[in-house]
Amino acid sequence: MGQPKQLLQLGGRPLAAWSLEVLARADNVTAIVIACESVDVAAFEQLARDFGCGKVREVVPGGARRQDSVFAALRRVPADAGIIVVHDGARPFAGVDVLRQVIESAGKSGAAIAAVPVKDTIKEVNEHNTVIRTIPRERLWAAQTPQAFARELLLAAHEQAEAAGFVGTDDAEIVERFAGVMPSVVHSTYENLKITTPEDIIVAEQLLSARAAGASPCA
Repeated sequence: MGQPKQLLQLGGRPLAAWSLEVLARADNVTAIVIACESVDVAAFEQLARDFGCGKVREVVPGGARRQDSVFAALRRVPADAGIIVVHDGARPFAGVDVLRQVIESAGKSGAAIAAVPVKDTIKEVNEHNTVIRTIPRERLWAAQTPQAFARELLLAAHEQAEAAGFVGTDDAEIVERFAGVMPSVVHSTYENLKITTPEDIIVAEQLLSARAAGASPCA
């Protein structure tokens, strides 16, 4: 993307500001820790002042991989936190209702994720780009964030993953593998897209223009 995608402009503010606003407005989120590239700490500290509604506890340097960054932030979370929420700074349109449901579900089961049913037909392909099989999609869901976990469960799973040199695609996979806990799924929306390519920014701008003008971030 040519620069940290979380700092790209969307609707007149940095992309991560939209994600931060969702967390900051949630009544059941009491403290926020942001992990980012070391060179971007100052930019995210300013972002926290502008959009964090006083909930941002700390901005910490992340690591080389997403997993390393989550682990770095996790180690700075208050010890008395019961549930930890992990959310991508590049998902600007997560709903407060989905966030609340994910937290409530994790409080009951220990782990929960936002996800949506897969709409496309999924093909398994070999190294020669030949289809091996078509995978039935009736039980396939695309995982998103927010994802929420009992603090001790997530911390122990990350510690074990680091010791084993295991790299997961998301925190749910790490918990599944090392804690043996299968997360509950909360039905999210397809608008909760992750900005990964320049085309995603175009889609996000279109979604934003279709929404009514929002109130003050901390209202």
